[in-house]
Amino acid sequence: MSAATPKTTAEATSAPAYKRKALFAAAVGYGLDGFDLLILSFALGGIIATFGLSDVEAGSLSTITLFGAVLGGIIFGSLADRYGRVRVLTWTVLIFAVFTGLSSIAQGYWDMAAYRFIAGIGIGGEFGIGMALAAEAVPANQRARATSWVGVGFQIGVFAAAIVSAPVIALWGWRALFVIGLFPAIFAFVIRRGVEEPDKFVQSQRSRIAGEPEGSGAESDSDGTPQAAADLPTFGAKIRALVKDKATVKITFALIVLSTVQNFGYFGIIAWLPNYLSEKMDLGVTKGSLWTAVTVIGMLAGILIFGQVADRLGRRQAFWIFQAGAIVSILVYSQMTDPTALLIGGFFMGAFANGMLGGHGALLAEMYPTQVRATAQNVVFNIGRALGGLAPVVIALLADSFGFAFALALLPTIYLIQFLAMFLLPEKRGVELE
Repeated sequence: MSAATPKTTAEATSAPAYKRKALFAAAVGYGLDGFDLLILSFALGGIIATFGLSDVEAGSLSTITLFGAVLGGIIFGSLADRYGRVRVLTWTVLIFAVFTGLSSIAQGYWDMAAYRFIAGIGIGGEFGIGMALAAEAVPANQRARATSWVGVGFQIGVFAAAIVSAPVIALWGWRALFVIGLFPAIFAFVIRRGVEEPDKFVQSQRSRIAGEPEGSGAESDSDGTPQAAADLPTFGAKIRALVKDKATVKITFALIVLSTVQNFGYFGIIAWLPNYLSEKMDLGVTKGSLWTAVTVIGMLAGILIFGQVADRLGRRQAFWIFQAGAIVSILVYSQMTDPTALLIGGFFMGAFANGMLGGHGALLAEMYPTQVRATAQNVVFNIGRALGGLAPVVIALLADSFGFAFALALLPTIYLIQFLAMFLLPEKRGVELE
């Protein structure tokens, strides 16, 4: 090929620079999810005072956002399998940014609820699309590490929101937090211009459309996305592909269990831990926040470590190690009363309980073919997020009757269920994606 000949999509997307850009785009996209969830939490006090809402009405704004995320995950997962990971990720970021920004001008509960629901639709697409993009952009032996970096993006988004929320509210009020939500719209254009579709997706679409072998020269758009996307599987066909036979039903069921437990454990810990530490353990708000931050740092470290373990030892072994670690660390933590022990124990509890998030993207990517991969990622994970999102309520009910320490001590039972679910999944470490 002469120097003047443009690179093919395969050459462009195999370069190390492309992998870095793809992972960065996926991680930041999922980071926006974490950022939005936390700025809403910080803004709730001001929203209640401004609109005169009850605690139930204010809390429902988070639930409405979550409902939107579930719907968005299903819709945009299917669209990403049809029109491209990068293209649809750009749409989701734009929708999230615009309607988060519009939340800043809400005049009451109902228009705020509408903005939050539509922003949630945008947020819902980011996990599955980003994970599919990351999984398809790297070699098979780096897949779990790549999707772990996407998981780290979520936690960094949470940290960013925690850092900016208090000073922004103090200076300009709660509405300014949602104005900040407009800035990701700029990032959306950066994604679109700087990252091409992964070659695995492009070749799969070409083969599907033209009935040609992968690597043949089907006509494409300027960004490498094949034309004639209308010839690809419909949304209904993609959903049916998740339950097409007994083997696939077993896999989908196991992955929903894993995703539900992952989200249940995360929301169960993160929603009530600050209150538990500051009030029940008498650490006060400042120390309680610091101790919680150490737990979140443990979550970050756990995600990165999990990716390394999963790529080296295998998916099953990595999940089993971390599940066993979650069972032991949560049980031990629930019995701790010494502040120093709580600080150290929180790090390990966070690492084991949330470290597995990094492996979900790789695991889901490996179980389904390219034509339905983003759909599967979003449908399965968002079902798990919807069910796991009940954790704060369940924990609160148990804590009211038996105390938070007892509720926390019961949490390890869900990881035992997750441990057993891993027997239903084949090991695909290092196997090329279908």
